[in-house]
Amino acid sequence: MHTDIDLNREVEAIQIPSGDAIRLPAGTRVIITQSLGGTYTVATDHGLARISSKDADALGINPEEDKKQETQSSSNIPGDASDLEMQVWQQLRGVYDPEIPVNIVDLGLVYDCSVSNEDDGKTKALVKMTLTAPGCGMGPTIAADAQARIMTIENMDDAAVELVWDPPWNQSMISEEGKMKLGMI
Repeated sequence: MHTDIDLNREVEAIQIPSGDAIRLPAGTRVIITQSLGGTYTVATDHGLARISSKDADALGINPEEDKKQETQSSSNIPGDASDLEMQVWQQLRGVYDPEIPVNIVDLGLVYDCSVSNEDDGKTKALVKMTLTAPGCGMGPTIAADAQARIMTIENMDDAAVELVWDPPWNQSMISEEGKMKLGMI
């Protein structure tokens, strides 16, 4: 992608990989290095940052026109997933690590996904996921993205995304689809 842009207004962003909130002033020159899952990874003179879709207009982008969600299957999605669990998995396929152009499902970062009906009659999704590196400051941001996407599912009342570290992530957990995107096969 690599598009040079001058921000047309001040924008909130998240510094990569620290996860710290920053402000990029209007006129800042950025290069879009990744545009996936409704977020934009940009290179600035001070390193990488992530801009959310709510601020896409600062980049001169209409997020509705830019939306791309992967709907094909993944070898990392269990074949016995219920219809509602499948909807959760598909929403998770729209969440990306800002430094890697593969969604968190195909990266093998999602370890478990279940949907339950609680005693109060509400439907809740519980997702256990990890990160490519335990010290990654983007973990809470990626988990919040996952939770927000799950909550867009009709009749989903609650969602919890838990970061876990066991087993430790490794490249063998990447799906065949992810390996193809990364040129690993």
